[in-house]
Amino acid sequence: MSIRHKVYVLWAFALAAVGVLVTAAPSSAESVDNIVPTANYYVGCLDGTNGTICQTDNDYLTYYMDSGGSNKLEADDKAIVQDMLTSQYGPTHLSIHYDSSPSWSGSAETDIYYSEAAVPGNDEGFTYCNDDSPGNYKCDQQYIRIQPGYYTPGLSCHETGHAVGLTHGDLAYPRVGMQDSVMGCMKKVVDYGQTLGSNNKNNINIVY
Repeated sequence: MSIRHKVYVLWAFALAAVGVLVTAAPSSAESVDNIVPTANYYVGCLDGTNGTICQTDNDYLTYYMDSGGSNKLEADDKAIVQDMLTSQYGPTHLSIHYDSSPSWSGSAETDIYYSEAAVPGNDEGFTYCNDDSPGNYKCDQQYIRIQPGYYTPGLSCHETGHAVGLTHGDLAYPRVGMQDSVMGCMKKVVDYGQTLGSNNKNNINIVY
């Protein structure tokens, strides 16, 4: 059990002991835990396209954007990702660095790989762990795939959120609606310019 979850349990126990009814905090309070593990989602990291949502393995976050072949990002897509990372994730405890010579194996793999390619189902973006060797809830390398023509600040923020362990509202604690404003760019359907939001930033800063 993490320190954060221990706090929840002790808090609930203390209130119950004095006869106080514990209820979920409203989303407007921006106190929603939506980074793995949560009280509603605590599956260990599993790699593969049918895997789980995982944290990245440390706060020094490296990324690479595909630059050749059919999965490459166009110049405007790259600019969107770079600007989004700088403005949204840069102010968090994560230290963001572009890796122009990505590593695909070993102990120092590039943390996030962005590509432009078809996505299964009806989604416009997809994120999965490619190496769960760190164990527990951590992944050594995350793959982000976004449909051609759909690279936006909001969607790239959303998929990057999954790559650092952020969940949707239905897996958060307490659970909130999939489109609840507290979720920022982790809403199920995001607007073009949707930002990370303070709740997601706070959760990132707790873990990293």
